[in-house]
Amino acid sequence: MTNPVQPVPCKILSVVQESETEWTFRVETDVRPQCGQFMQLSIPMVGEAPISVSAQGDGWVEFTIRSVGKVTNVIFQKEPGDLLFLRGPYGKGWPLEQFRDKHMVVITGGTGLAPVRSMLRRFAAEPGLVRSVTLVAGFKDEGGIVFRQELEAWRTPFRTIYTLDKGEKEGWRTGLVTEFVKEIPFTTFDRNYAAVVVGPPPMMKFTGLELLKQGVPDDRIWMSFERKMSCAVGKCGHCRIDETYVCLEGPVFPYTQARYLVD
Repeated sequence: MTNPVQPVPCKILSVVQESETEWTFRVETDVRPQCGQFMQLSIPMVGEAPISVSAQGDGWVEFTIRSVGKVTNVIFQKEPGDLLFLRGPYGKGWPLEQFRDKHMVVITGGTGLAPVRSMLRRFAAEPGLVRSVTLVAGFKDEGGIVFRQELEAWRTPFRTIYTLDKGEKEGWRTGLVTEFVKEIPFTTFDRNYAAVVVGPPPMMKFTGLELLKQGVPDDRIWMSFERKMSCAVGKCGHCRIDETYVCLEGPVFPYTQARYLVD
């Protein structure tokens, strides 16, 4: 019987700098997570950190990481050929079967793009999976932009609005993503759509409220809560919000539940 909390050593295949503070690590593994799931990355004698899978392929997965603590600081010192220890995947991912044949609206803030990246890659690779994709992706400034090549490539198959909170960039808008929700043509979707929101907690809160203001029913909105996990199997209580264990019931939640997950 497989131990669900036993880390497995996996070789780093490549390391790519995405922005001033984020790097993507491609790691060798045969694990095939669902879009939106997370894994625990660990360094022996240092600790572990929960990181969403940002892409996957045959024999590899990718993690896009910001250095924000002792574990990620050590991971940032790793190079191709070095080992990372992985366990998982854990949690519930995006309900792709429920999204099938719908118009999809995806709104992200900063590295909130990472947990939806694998799903967007699938939408782009399988044009018949959903009817259309509207992507609104916002970043604090130009230095914080991640997945630049893919963002440009997605302008062709998707309807895109790319924004910077401050500063100007050709082909980009200036302002918070909440300012552009009103430009999404929900009335043309024949009530056959779903909206996905991922980003910092304030961004998700106010984007959810703006979607409701635009007439989007709360049962058509989905969010991912990137809250600090520990055991990832519902035993330690680190991720618990009231009676909800985010590691087990999430990190993806329908807004009917997410709107009440106030920490």
